[in-house]
Amino acid sequence: MGACLCAQAQWQNPTPGAPRTPDGKVNMTGPVPRVNGKPDLSGIWQAEAEPRGPGLYGLGESPNSKYFRNILSDFKPGEEPLTPAGRELIRLHSQPGVVGPNLRCLPDGVPHADLLPEPFKIIQTPGEILFLYEVETIFRQIFTDGRSHPADPSPTWLGYSVGKWDGDTLVVDTKGFNDMSWLDARGTGHSEDMRVEERFHRRDFGHMEVTATITDPKTFTKPITISFVEQLLPDTDVFEHICYENEKDTAHMPKPGK
Repeated sequence: MGACLCAQAQWQNPTPGAPRTPDGKVNMTGPVPRVNGKPDLSGIWQAEAEPRGPGLYGLGESPNSKYFRNILSDFKPGEEPLTPAGRELIRLHSQPGVVGPNLRCLPDGVPHADLLPEPFKIIQTPGEILFLYEVETIFRQIFTDGRSHPADPSPTWLGYSVGKWDGDTLVVDTKGFNDMSWLDARGTGHSEDMRVEERFHRRDFGHMEVTATITDPKTFTKPITISFVEQLLPDTDVFEHICYENEKDTAHMPKPGK
C-alpha cells in the first residue's frame, strides 16, 4: 500500500519538437534537445520499473524500481551499511500498525520522489529547474543561478537544492531535510543531517540516467550510491492528484499495539 495508486498522466498533448519515426511515434533514441548549449531536461518522466517477485514490496498494481522498494537492495541481507540508529529506524517503521508518510498523504522525500511509479514533470529555465510531482501535486525547486545553500535552512521534506552543470550532466546538491520521510517503501529512515547529490544525464531523447549518493553518518556507515533510469512519457502531461480527496485506507489499517 506504500505505492501511490493515483491516476497516471492522462492529458494527451503532442510533445513539441519531438523526433518521430515514420509511423508518427516518438523516437526515444533520438537526439537530446538543447537550450542555451545545455541539455534540456524538460519533459514528463517516470522511473523505469524492474522485475519483482510477490510479497510485501510488490505494492499495488504499478511496476516499480527495486530502489523504490528498498534503497539498500544492492546489499545482501544483514550486510547493509547501517548504523545502530539506522537499523532501529527500520525496526520501528516495521512495527504492526505503523504506516509510511505516503499512506498518510504526506510528501515523499529525495530521492524517493523520483523513484515513484508515477510521473513527474521537469521545467527547465535559465535560473532554476522545477520538478512538478503528480503525486500530492507538490513541487521541488533546484536553483541553478549560482547561489549557495542557506547557512541554516529550515528543515523540509524535499530539502534545499542547488545545481550546476558538469559538462552535459546536471549535478544537484540537496540538504536541509526534516527526518520524517522514508527513503523507500520498507521504511529506511534518515536524520536531518542527510545530504543528497544527484547527477542527471539525458543520454538520448527518451532516457535520463540518474545517480544519487546519500550521505548521512547518523544512519549509514558510508555513503550510499544508486543508479537508475528515468524514461520519458511523451505526448502526455501530469494530472492533479490530491491524496486526501478520496483517502480511505488509513481507517482500515491496524493501530499500533493492536
